[in-house]
This record gives sequence, structure tokens and C-alpha cells, in this order.
Amino acid sequence: MIHVLATITTKPGLRDAVLAEFRANMPAVHAEEGCIEYGPAVDAEGAGRIQTALGTDTFVVIEKWADMEALKAHGVAPHMAAYAAKTREMIANRVIHVLSPAA
Repeated sequence: MIHVLATITTKPGLRDAVLAEFRANMPAVHAEEGCIEYGPAVDAEGAGRIQTALGTDTFVVIEKWADMEALKAHGVAPHMAAYAAKTREMIANRVIHVLSPAA
């Protein structure tokens, strides 16, 4: 299994617009072979001092894929290219971590 944590920071005030495009793309991603989990997450309210807040312009995409081949196919899927084209000018930064389960 492959885990992906993608931290997406939008330009100020554009997180909701990017999340709307993201959510519109989710059914196509969920239909991809090897997709186990794919969804956005934002700061939880009430976590207090244990939390390092992402902030109002950032969200994390939490992904699980059956294997590296499925993740690579996801990266070149036409619906991902369309999503990127729609959101490119709204995104300030993204950091992607591709992880394997620790032994």
C-alpha cells in the first residue's frame, strides 16, 4: 500500500474555491483502479495546543493507493490534468509526501 499526504496552500481566500473543484473531481478519482482513499482534510476545531494549525488557506489531501502503479496512473489521468488546469492559478504551494507503511 502507498500513502500520500499532499499539503495544498491556496492563494489567500481561495481554499473554498479549490476545494469545490477538488470535490467535483473526487468521484472520478474514487473510480480509479487501486484508489483506496482520497479526500481533503482541514484543521479540526478545538484541538488546542496539541495542534500545529495549517491555517485558513491550506488543506491536506489524504490518499491511499493499492500500489505505486495505481498512484502513477492517477498522476497522469485526464481528470487530474483537467483539475490541475482549473486550479493552477489558485494554488500558492503544494508539498507531496509519498509514503510506505513502516515495517
